[in-house]
Amino acid sequence: MGKMRGIIAAISPEGVMGLDGKIPWHYSEDFKRFKEITLGSTIIMGRLTFESMNSKPLPGRRNIVITSNRVEGVEFFSSIEEALETCTNEEVWFIGGAKIYEEALEKYADVIDLTSVPDRISDPKAVRFPAIDATLWEPGKSTPNEHNPALTHQRYVRKKAL
Repeated sequence: MGKMRGIIAAISPEGVMGLDGKIPWHYSEDFKRFKEITLGSTIIMGRLTFESMNSKPLPGRRNIVITSNRVEGVEFFSSIEEALETCTNEEVWFIGGAKIYEEALEKYADVIDLTSVPDRISDPKAVRFPAIDATLWEPGKSTPNEHNPALTHQRYVRKKAL
């Protein structure tokens, strides 16, 4: 199968991860951590996530977009499975959105790297991170971010190998 495949996300106490096509908060410590973790790896995202980044690939990573439409300036595939067939020996991170996370949670990811932010978001249009099935995932210890203790990180590991 190659190297580790992970999901990386940040969520509010209500499980919100996005609102109006954007991340509804800004923590430079979280962005730095995201960059450190994903640099040198392959990142897989949906088209809306790519568009939320101004349709620009993130530098220092292989960027793949899952879409049924052609996307300029980046590799794209019509399915996660198709994309993963080209990822033979590198670390892969699924970076959103909700549909990509749902499919990766169910079939493809080995770990979930979740950052919890303190911001409360009650907007009914907000996009939420999918539920984590406790029968499939083993939660690790929750630890505060070393540069901003308001942020906490928790890693989950899949209980049975895929």
